[in-house]
Amino acid sequence: MFVHVHFAFFYLLQETVGWDLPHLWSQMGTPAKAVVIILFIMSAYSIGVMIDRLLAYSAARKQSRQFAPAVAGALREGKLEEAVKIADRYKKSHLAKVVVAGLQEFQAHQISSEIPGEEIEASKRALDRAQAIVHAELKRGVSGLATIGSTAPFVGLFGTVLGIINAFRGISNEKSTGLGAVAGGISEALVTTAIGLFVAIPAVWMYNYFTNKIEAFDVEMGNSSSELIDYFLKRSQRGAAAHK
Repeated sequence: MFVHVHFAFFYLLQETVGWDLPHLWSQMGTPAKAVVIILFIMSAYSIGVMIDRLLAYSAARKQSRQFAPAVAGALREGKLEEAVKIADRYKKSHLAKVVVAGLQEFQAHQISSEIPGEEIEASKRALDRAQAIVHAELKRGVSGLATIGSTAPFVGLFGTVLGIINAFRGISNEKSTGLGAVAGGISEALVTTAIGLFVAIPAVWMYNYFTNKIEAFDVEMGNSSSELIDYFLKRSQRGAAAHK
């Protein structure tokens, strides 16, 4: 029985207000229109971040798959200069950005440092700095999706409140409790609520997806840094043994 009444209400509301976008927009008051505009700005920003991050992560993944075997081959042959040149060719790879920092620091301290083991410690610090910088680059804009995902429903709820207020104002002005008196306000409430959820849900989904991606990239960078430090240690040990 309740379901039939519910559908009948929406049918009457549709007949009274009309659900085409121009008609709905014309029925809205200025505050409700401002809420809708804010929500569309939030949606445009979140879509821009989504596209930008998807392209950046795709390029980082693709270039890193090409970079890893190429630099591994150069390091096996002991060609540090060649490894640096290879890293410079893959500008969008998160692994290349980290590895090149460690390689350059190791080379510089091998030449200038007189303290045994100093080049290893310097390389570790360079790798840590590079990881932090790349992590920040990968995370750029993603926190904005979390903000939009958490606030958009409340912005929509604010529009809902404005719609209900408008509905009661219609009752007061027309001295009537019929559907025609409240239809405009109810349409505002429904539309702003729906738009708020429409903006928030994809933002939350993509925020979680990007967060998982960043965590995977962090693990890959950490593993690459550890492997590079191991390589530097072995190289230093061989160099020390050769001088004896």
